[in-house]
Amino acid sequence: MQTIKVSFTNSEGHALSGLLDKPVGPTRAHALFAHCFTCSKNLKAASNISRSLTAAGIAVLRFDFTGLGQSEGDFAETNFSINVGDLISAARYLEKEHAAPAILLGHSLGGTAVLKAAADIPSALAVATIGSPSAPVHVKHLLADAHQEIEERGEALVDLGGRPFTVRRQFLEDLEQHDLPACVSGLRKALLVMHAPLDDTVNIACASELFQYAKHPKSFLSLDKADHLLSGEEDSRYAGRALAAWASRYLPAEEDHPTGAADEVLATTELDSFRTEMSVASFPMIADEPKSYGGTNLGPTPYDLLSAALASCTTMTLRMYARHKKLDLKSASVRVKHNKIHATDCGDCETSEGKVDRFERVLSFDGELSDEQQQRLLEIADRCPVHRTLHSEVKIRTRLAD
Repeated sequence: MQTIKVSFTNSEGHALSGLLDKPVGPTRAHALFAHCFTCSKNLKAASNISRSLTAAGIAVLRFDFTGLGQSEGDFAETNFSINVGDLISAARYLEKEHAAPAILLGHSLGGTAVLKAAADIPSALAVATIGSPSAPVHVKHLLADAHQEIEERGEALVDLGGRPFTVRRQFLEDLEQHDLPACVSGLRKALLVMHAPLDDTVNIACASELFQYAKHPKSFLSLDKADHLLSGEEDSRYAGRALAAWASRYLPAEEDHPTGAADEVLATTELDSFRTEMSVASFPMIADEPKSYGGTNLGPTPYDLLSAALASCTTMTLRMYARHKKLDLKSASVRVKHNKIHATDCGDCETSEGKVDRFERVLSFDGELSDEQQQRLLEIADRCPVHRTLHSEVKIRTRLAD
């Protein structure tokens, strides 16, 4: 995932701070992410969900609402309507500078705002919510202890998530102005409602109401034991992967892989983990290390990928030979295992000191083949290009990018 800092102006003239997460490979579509009430674009769950989407070729713009995070403005002067306006401004920025968003995604009140803004973002094909209220006024229960003071003084200092925020009467009054059922029933876009049954901030009954308001195509996904903020790493990553799979049904068909683009691999590893996002000849892939080595075990290791290259090249070579010789080979399977052994334990190695890389390759054939034909296929396996590369002289030249 490549992350670019961006900034755009909302309808009030405030500069809003955002992050555009881009896939390592080609971008299939753009998504717009709205964070939860009083949160920010940097919430870990937002980052993990975005990472899962970029792995599927979907770029994601996540930004701070007015008066939050690194965006300009005073939170006390904002309300739900301004949040909706911020989303529309973000969509227009994407359309002007990159591509109009095809997916709208919102967490908690951000999801409610996305549902309200969707009618004004015609490019959106699919909308998804996570733990979202079925009405903006649901937020009032978070401010219950301050209602009287707000009514009497016009404002109150409220603790939200361990941080103080000034909430004014106009914020509460604005919540009453929005008819969400009408917005959802007239959405005319695919809708995915994601909610955790154990969410103690927004009751799952809200998810049921949203689902009831909506017309097909609509889907519901239970987030099982997740909390409201999806603070568990596995919960936010699961939500992101599920969203990517669901949204792909409504996105334009992926173009065929471009011929002649198979000569480059791009790998990007962030400093906080071994998780590496790759574009392999324009196809997105992930590499990682096991948890025992400090990784997150979300993908194959580099040596796994090397073994995979040998295995796949072998089966392709066998297929070509069998087809040329008209052998009755229905399929060929190759298992490859890599390990390192001491040179002294290798009877046929030229190296006598240190360790040697050893690939154990086991072939299986499906078809009516004689012993002689199977033996010949065994010999042909050694002729696959990757096998020859591993046995030949290899030069690797490294330089800094221009």
